[in-house]
Amino acid sequence: MTTVTLTIDPAFRVGPVRRRTFGAFVEHLGRCVYTGIHDPEHPSADADGFRGDVIALTKELGVSTVRYPGGNFVSGYRWEDGIGPRDQRPRRLDLAWHSTDPNLVGVDEFLRWSQASGTEPMMAVNLGTRGVQEALDLLEYCNVRGGTALSDLRRANGAPDPYDIRMWCLGNEMDGPWQIGHKTAHEYGRLAAETARAMRMIDPDLTLVACGSSGVPIPTFGQWEQTVLSETYEHVDLISAHAYYAEEDGDLGSFLASAVDMDHFIDSVTAVADGVRAHKKVAKRIHISFDEWNVWYQKRAESVPPSGDDWPVAPVLLEDRYNVADAVVVGNLLISLLRHTDRVHSASLAQLVNVIAPIMTEPGGRIWRQTTFHPFAQASQHAVGDVLQVAIEAPTYETAKHGDAPLVDAVATRDPETGAVALFAVNRSLTETVTLEVDTRSMPGLRVLGATSLSNPDHTWSATADDDTSVLPRANDTAALDGGRLTVQVPPVSWNVVRLGA
Repeated sequence: MTTVTLTIDPAFRVGPVRRRTFGAFVEHLGRCVYTGIHDPEHPSADADGFRGDVIALTKELGVSTVRYPGGNFVSGYRWEDGIGPRDQRPRRLDLAWHSTDPNLVGVDEFLRWSQASGTEPMMAVNLGTRGVQEALDLLEYCNVRGGTALSDLRRANGAPDPYDIRMWCLGNEMDGPWQIGHKTAHEYGRLAAETARAMRMIDPDLTLVACGSSGVPIPTFGQWEQTVLSETYEHVDLISAHAYYAEEDGDLGSFLASAVDMDHFIDSVTAVADGVRAHKKVAKRIHISFDEWNVWYQKRAESVPPSGDDWPVAPVLLEDRYNVADAVVVGNLLISLLRHTDRVHSASLAQLVNVIAPIMTEPGGRIWRQTTFHPFAQASQHAVGDVLQVAIEAPTYETAKHGDAPLVDAVATRDPETGAVALFAVNRSLTETVTLEVDTRSMPGLRVLGATSLSNPDHTWSATADDDTSVLPRANDTAALDGGRLTVQVPPVSWNVVRLGA
């Protein structure tokens, strides 16, 4: 049996665990909104038509922030279509996903859903077909207390108090040729700077996110960030990063090492941002909002939108069914995000319900947790206090996409108030159980509070409405702590959590 050595020490502090790392994403795409979070015919629906069972699982998942309303959708969105009496709202074509949006859910409904689900809204503004004025109008509607046309309209629509939205995305994926209103880096940078400057005239304390690259493979990656930040550096706080991963051509080994690419993405964007900082000779640092990330099988049929004269409402789109290996990768991507908590200040799992999502629903019917639900829920629950860099001595294996990758990846957190430690680790081996030997001597007096592993002899097992409980994180009874050394055996293709306390 292979042994991997890990060292956990409070001196290896990276930064605080940021609650905004555990964000999610709700876009008007497929069945994410309609028959997802919103299903008036469902027995659990509230007065707004929102499913109570979805709200309950959102809380169980531990979601902190929710990005809305897009995504590609936002680049053609007219926010004012979604306010006021529902029977007077226009139906609009959504060019991004070749669908029709009835605008039954808009700004006010979504923000009431945010309150009900206990999540912080992260609002995106349309900088594709619109610009500065429309962003200011939405900000006035949402955040100004009263006494102006739009703030009084919000009050008339049933929200006497301002929503006080703190986080705002300045458009979405404007580097992508698929984007409505796609722009060059210079065009977008100028527009984003003008929009940010004007929004701060209303509310100077907003957290503003500029569009970064839609992925490392984009030809403009790196240069895009440099140009955009050269224009916006003084006016924004974060720059976005988006990345999706999938197992391709049966190459499970490369897929399990996807976090190697995410690490490279984060390090590259950080380097570019710091280069702009050096050139501008300022103290301020720009950090990263990794506000789209997940496993997404873009080549599957369910990712192909309708076409021609077919413009349906809430079509079945991007409804990937996730297996155990997908869950392990999602857990490993969370490890990467936590490991970079000094520079990644927010993140959003894309998306929350039905669309490449941890939660699935039947219209008017059942709800279930996908395999990817569990690593996210466990990390959100147990990652508390400080993130600690874990020193890992592990053999590597060769991958076609990412070169040599460590057999094991891990990160830890420690609550400085209670001394509680959580170790999150993945075993990327396809066949071999690995023994982790963890040096915890710098934190005397610990004991094992619990250990779980998510794995299955068949890594292709997927949850369904009929069975989402056969494969869950199960107690790992091999975890033992003796003389400041923790040992635990982790099965192949597995996500593992070990909790230690005084």
